[in-house]
This record gives sequence, C-alpha cells and structure tokens, in this order.
Amino acid sequence: MSSAAAPVGDYTLDTAEFQAIARMTYAHSGITLPDGKRNLVYSRLTKQIRRRGLPGFPAYVELMRNDPEVRREAIFALTTNHTKLFRENHHFEHFAAELRPRLIDAAERGLPVRLWSSASSSGEEPYSLAMTLLGTERSAGARLATRDVAILATDLTPHVLGIAKAGRYPAEMARDIPERYRRSWTRIEGGELVMAPELRRIVSNRQLNLLDPWPMRGKFDAIFCRNVMIYFDEPTKERLIERFAELLAPGSYLYIGHSERVIGPAAALFEPAGNTIYRRRG
Repeated sequence: MSSAAAPVGDYTLDTAEFQAIARMTYAHSGITLPDGKRNLVYSRLTKQIRRRGLPGFPAYVELMRNDPEVRREAIFALTTNHTKLFRENHHFEHFAAELRPRLIDAAERGLPVRLWSSASSSGEEPYSLAMTLLGTERSAGARLATRDVAILATDLTPHVLGIAKAGRYPAEMARDIPERYRRSWTRIEGGELVMAPELRRIVSNRQLNLLDPWPMRGKFDAIFCRNVMIYFDEPTKERLIERFAELLAPGSYLYIGHSERVIGPAAALFEPAGNTIYRRRG
C-alpha cells in the first residue's frame, strides 16, 4: 500500500491520518493497529464518518483529537467482534464442574462470591456466566441469587452496557443457550430473548477502560478476559496479566480467549487448568 494517499470507496485514508488514528487508539486503549489493519480502519470508521455527515477522514481525525466521546466511538468500532451467548462453551463447562460447587458452598456460608467479566460487551458473557452459576433449577438458583453473589461486567463503551443492562436480545440468540439453562432463565417476549430478573440482579454493568486504574479492591473467584489481549502489544498484555493476578484469590481461575496466552513475569503465578484456563497458584 502506498505511503501517500490510499483511496478506497468514497473517501481517502492517507498514511498520516491512519497513523494518527493508530496513535490515539493505542494511547487511550492499549490497542495496536499495525499497517495491516488499515483496510479494517477504513471500513469501520467510514460508517461513523457518514453517520456524522463529515466530508472525510481529516475532519473525523480532528474530532477524535478533541472529543473523548468520538474517540471512544472510534475505538469501539475498531474492536467490535462477533460475540454470542455461551461462546467458547468449554469455559462455562469447566466453571460449572470445577468452581461452581465451591462457590455455592461459600455463598451458603455467607461468604462473598465475586466474578468479573472484564470485557463484557453487550452482556452475552456475563449472562452466560450468571446462568451457569445459578444452575438449572430455578428455585435453587433464585435462592442463590439472594446471597452475597455478584458478577461485575465491565466494558469501554456505554452503548453496549446499555444493551446488557436491559437484558434483551434478538429471539434467535436463544439457540445459543443450552436448553437446560434456557428453560430456567430466559423467556421470549415480543420477538426478544429476555433474561430473568435473577440474572440482572447479580450482574452489575460498569464502564471501565482496562488501561485505567481499577476501583476494585477485593479478590475475585474468577476473571474472564477473552478475545481482548489480541489487540494489545506484549508490554500491555504482561501488565494486564500481572494486574489480574493481584485481584485473583489463590485457587481461582483466569479464562482467556482461544488465541491468547498468559505471558510475562506474572505467568509464574498461574498453572494451566484446561484449554485457555489458568488457576491462580496459592
């Protein structure tokens, strides 16, 4: 690709503009955009340019520099990936078999149970986790939901958090839920898949940039950070793993994406416990 202008479609994304977008994206989110992502940047951001009625990339880049909301909009557009309920289901099966019995016992004894979906997007992951935790029997799960149980769901973008809070999705997404959970914790209403009140009660949605300081101080029993680190450079990944280790209780678990791995000095604090599953050493 030429280092001068790169015309595609109705607009032109030149090298200077691409590099400016890449620098701002990295500075505010830790996400790297190598030159091979140039077509992706073009295709994702032209939609925002058209929506705002702007003449082209120079005007949009200027808005990104001066408007934090536009920067967030751009970063979200560049990182949105396919997500669905019970994606990479082996993680939820491991959670149900290995961790859930211990957490139920802790909750019944009045101890806190804390889980974190650290890049929750529109809520599919934390709701899948909530269904897995509450189990297949509605009455027992409803009782568990009244205990000191909480799933923190965080994401960079307010818009997707709004979807998660509503707990409503297209009805066809029901097919992604194992029938034993679907029957207990969802219903179809007006062409939408609706999450049960017990799920919404234990899932707390908050905006959070993983690069910023974290307000959480207590330990988590499990952290899900899946298909996020693929966007980061090695130093950012290493620091993120270190910070997760600091917040995980001994014997708790870190679940990451299928193409990701635990790296850096903090990797010594974890032991493999399954396919892209790591146990915090005690």
